[in-house]
Amino acid sequence: MQRLYDFLRRHPSWVDAFWAVALFGLSGLSGVNPDGVNGHHGRLVAGTAVSAVLCAVVALRRRFPEPMLLVALVTGLAQLVLDVETTVADFAMLVITYTVAAVGERWASRLALVGSLCAAALAQIRWPAEQTGFLGQIAIVVFQTVPFALAWVLGDSMRTRRAYFAQLEERASRLDKEREAQSKVAVAAERARIARELHDVVAHNVSVMVVQADGAAYVMDAAPDQARKALETISSTGRQALAEMRRLLGVLRTGEHQEGGEYVPQPDVEQIDDLVEQCRSSGLPVDFRVEGTPRPLPSGVELTAYRIVQEALTNTRKHGGPHAGASVRLVYFDDGLGLLVEDDGKGAPHELYEEGGADGQGHGLIGMRERVGMVGGTLDAGPRPGGGFRISALLPLKPAH
Repeated sequence: MQRLYDFLRRHPSWVDAFWAVALFGLSGLSGVNPDGVNGHHGRLVAGTAVSAVLCAVVALRRRFPEPMLLVALVTGLAQLVLDVETTVADFAMLVITYTVAAVGERWASRLALVGSLCAAALAQIRWPAEQTGFLGQIAIVVFQTVPFALAWVLGDSMRTRRAYFAQLEERASRLDKEREAQSKVAVAAERARIARELHDVVAHNVSVMVVQADGAAYVMDAAPDQARKALETISSTGRQALAEMRRLLGVLRTGEHQEGGEYVPQPDVEQIDDLVEQCRSSGLPVDFRVEGTPRPLPSGVELTAYRIVQEALTNTRKHGGPHAGASVRLVYFDDGLGLLVEDDGKGAPHELYEEGGADGQGHGLIGMRERVGMVGGTLDAGPRPGGGFRISALLPLKPAH
């Protein structure tokens, strides 16, 4: 049945043609016969032609609604002139009235309404009911007009409903485009922010290299051991700066400038403890644990880890509810740093976390993914089965090539 229904939806003209043939057959059986036209061959031919034309109107109503309406009106007038009484084929008048009211032009819809209201009265005048008084004839006209009026009202309601759904679809499409545009803007803004922070890290490393180089040059002859240590510091710091610059490549930063004239130190993993204490003082219970052996990390990884924890705890305060609690786990692996931030709040929808952010500018998870992607890591975020939200990240200690 579903295949048949799908086939009929794909071929509506075939359906109309089927009903047109059926209507023509019924008209031939019930109305167009020698007795029905007083035995005159000419009237029989005229009645058959009228029925054929009206059935053709049914078959072609979807493709040519306005022309078929005009054809139906002309055919109805021909019935009056040729004295061809109404038959089953006149049901096509109802069909074309509905079709034009639903999908036709406005002028055609109004014309169909006027024709529908006049059809029954003209038919009653042309073929008055025998042995019926004036009031009885008026009752017959009203009774025959009601189906035409209902057909027009139903068609016009379908037109209004289609227009309403079309407006909803257009609005939904526009909202999707606006949301996509906002997401792109958020990604660009977050990348610019990351670029500024990484630029600060690289600038700090370069400053260290300059200071160590100056010191090495000053003690080169007097203290060779100190000079050697300074050169080793320059070497390690330079490698770290190069690693951070590799992550910086590919980030488009056109027209962005550092706010303020001085570089400020960027947060690192050690400051996560301070961040947790701030959350606890604001009323959010946070369980913070460090697993593994802490060791120095690349500046970009430390900055990313701090921002992820900051973002996650901010989302918990915003969406977790009044009695929510959170836990933060830092796990030092041999080749990476693992982060796990969970809360037991009421579990806000994923879209709210996409829209929330620690910086107050929205799109929190988008910013997290951009940061993790900058250091070549992976991020997994979503609701917990028992309620609340879970954010898990793995940050490699060496940049991916």
